[in-house]
Amino acid sequence: MSTMYFAQGFKAKGKKLEPEAPRSARTAEDAIAAAQRLEPIRAGVWAYSADIDIETDTYDEPRELYRAGQLPAGLGE
Repeated sequence: MSTMYFAQGFKAKGKKLEPEAPRSARTAEDAIAAAQRLEPIRAGVWAYSADIDIETDTYDEPRELYRAGQLPAGLGE
């Protein structure tokens, strides 16, 4: 199993939040930095990690590293 890191932004579309494609990062620190760069221009951002088994293509539940702004209900809980 390997750990992968991501940053993801959300755009406000009226009362809804539209997710952007997650951006991969090499480390937890890189994922947090990427989320922080998106923060001023997005309604919400989060950075997270997930353990991935490449052989079986299975993903564990994401672990939140950073969050800011408005995020969809239940995200990272």
